[in-house]
Amino acid sequence: MDNSSRRDLLKLAGMASLGAGLARAQSAGGKSVADMPFQPKETIRIGVIGTGGRGNSLVDNFSVVPGVQIAALCDTVKDKVLQTQAKLDRAGKASQPIALFHSDDHAFEGLLKRDDIDLVVIATPWIWHVPMAVAGMKQGHHVAIEVPAARTMEECWDMVNTSEKTQRHCIQLENCCYGYNEMMVLNMVRAGLFGELTHGGAAYNHDLRSILFSNEGEGLWRRAEHLNRDGNLYPTHGLGPVAHYMDVNRGDRFDTLVSMSSISAGLQEYRKQKLEAGDPRQKEVYKEGDFNVSLIRTVKGRVIELEHNVSSPQPYDRINLIAGTKGIFRDYPARVYLDGARREAFESLDLYKEKYEPALWKKIGDMAKEIGGHGGMDYVMAYRLAECMKLGLAPDIDVYDAAAWSAPIPLSEASVANGSAPQKFPDFTRGKWQTRKPV
Repeated sequence: MDNSSRRDLLKLAGMASLGAGLARAQSAGGKSVADMPFQPKETIRIGVIGTGGRGNSLVDNFSVVPGVQIAALCDTVKDKVLQTQAKLDRAGKASQPIALFHSDDHAFEGLLKRDDIDLVVIATPWIWHVPMAVAGMKQGHHVAIEVPAARTMEECWDMVNTSEKTQRHCIQLENCCYGYNEMMVLNMVRAGLFGELTHGGAAYNHDLRSILFSNEGEGLWRRAEHLNRDGNLYPTHGLGPVAHYMDVNRGDRFDTLVSMSSISAGLQEYRKQKLEAGDPRQKEVYKEGDFNVSLIRTVKGRVIELEHNVSSPQPYDRINLIAGTKGIFRDYPARVYLDGARREAFESLDLYKEKYEPALWKKIGDMAKEIGGHGGMDYVMAYRLAECMKLGLAPDIDVYDAAAWSAPIPLSEASVANGSAPQKFPDFTRGKWQTRKPV
């Protein structure tokens, strides 16, 4: 990206609304897409917008799923598109010529006009997610967006309304829902091992300081999110699996949120130690607190503690906790305690593997690990989405999930800005959550 593009990103990052005034219930976009199946297709043709680090990883995973073809590639940097094309050619994955788009920031519009694409995959800076997704749906495509899907409440409603109006799916690519532990624990939840669920824990605690100050990749735009925002900027990795455990949007839903942030100090200390004294980034002022903690209460009275910290030295931790009347699971490391255990101590999750191992991981787990991508979860996610499209099933994660799991971003900002005042979640499903079946 050139300097002009980076300046534009910085400006746009400062335009984010707190979202409090946008949480109003919007007029119905059209017929609900809840549980709407895909039209079955033997071959799934994919167009990928964004061929940087994350986009390339998604190309690696989708391109090896049986019955999937990469039909088009787009990026603002021509060399990235050509490198990805060459990689597919070397691997023998380009069964037909791949359409390439790389003229400028709006090159993606050419990709969206094509009629030989079944799914558009969006792996771009966050500010482009919803504009590209909305444009894609209006052109008749199903879309799949990297996380977080949306940044503001207005964007959340734009996704929902457009999906309903166009009858096209808008899927959030939340790979953590397809992790081995997450899918296994979901099986255990479904089997009733934890009893009636009462609370959960979710987080994105990940030391990203070196990435945020990098002169390439996410460093060119992600740090800008810290300039004028203060809240949980990245909730979905931890929240998605817990939402599935609790049947959020399918029997329960998020109701209220309260949030508070610590002081902002970590990025300042890091740049002081790592950057030259004359580096212009030394003068940046960050609004985002190092640590944000939010509490979400569901309509059924369950409580979720949600954390975000990317500015401190720490091991990676998503917490991934679910508890109920009969027991509790905690991850990092993975461990279980069930009522009536012989001793008051956690047990290894491996003890439950034989009975509750996820069927998808039994089927494709070895290949997933070989391909890579966050321990294999990326391939399982890609395989499952393609499977749903080929078999004519509804997606596991739909636009209502994309909106609900992204909503803590603007709601946490609004709560922090108003002295940790409670914020209400909209019902993006417009009441459908009361009758839908669990994932």
